Amino acid sequence: MTEHVLHHQDGGIVTLTLNAPAMRNPISERGMVDAIVHALERIDADPTVRVAILTGAGSAFSSGGDLRAMRDAAPARAEAPAKTQSYYRHGIQRIPLAFERINVPIIAAVNGPAIGAGLDLACMCDIRIAAESARFAESFVKVGIIAGDGGAWLLPRLVGFSKAAEMAFTGDQLNAAEALACGLVSRVVPDAELLPAARALAERIAANPSHAVRMTKRLLLEGRNARMDTLLEMAAAMQSLVHATADHREAVAAFLEKRPPSFTGA
Repeated sequence: MTEHVLHHQDGGIVTLTLNAPAMRNPISERGMVDAIVHALERIDADPTVRVAILTGAGSAFSSGGDLRAMRDAAPARAEAPAKTQSYYRHGIQRIPLAFERINVPIIAAVNGPAIGAGLDLACMCDIRIAAESARFAESFVKVGIIAGDGGAWLLPRLVGFSKAAEMAFTGDQLNAAEALACGLVSRVVPDAELLPAARALAERIAANPSHAVRMTKRLLLEGRNARMDTLLEMAAAMQSLVHATADHREAVAAFLEKRPPSFTGA
């Protein structure tokens, strides 16, 4: 059986590639869900991983749901709605929860269409870089359903409520330039430069002390919902940990001695 998610590590950078190019990398079925969740848990548990890049094999980032599987399951779902609720809870909804748990920074290298759940998958990442050929659509209404994978929570936090509502109510596509203009992505590059650009950004992140980077991501995630006083307490607790690391001492020494630092992850 073909591996659903390819894992390639080069130094402290891991590239995860959705690997169903013939079907444009749908993420809704159980095999792909399991593979994505496992890949995320694997990188988070590995202290040598400093940053990850997520992309798609072939011409698409992700087409989202498998419409053929959706069509074939429609009669059974109409007869037993409770089974559909369980299908989502134990299926695709595990993906955003897995992203929420991990502390490794993840860059989405959006190499082509990111449609429906594929767009929401990109939104789960911390940073999004788009190829010029990338297209984005919160297109669930086009097939008569809603975002069952967290899109209604994710998208407004990235582009604001008004733009998220426009995208979700119409299902219209954005091109890469439009995605950049509304803040959905942080950069657009020529197709051939996408992975090198993502890699260059990953290297800049990986150059920093890993404990500080992972804790910074956790604070940013928690800050989306926490009160200021709660976040300050969390920051103080984390600060007590990073102040005790060898990498912190090395960073300060290197700065004062005007030399490049050498971090070990300790």
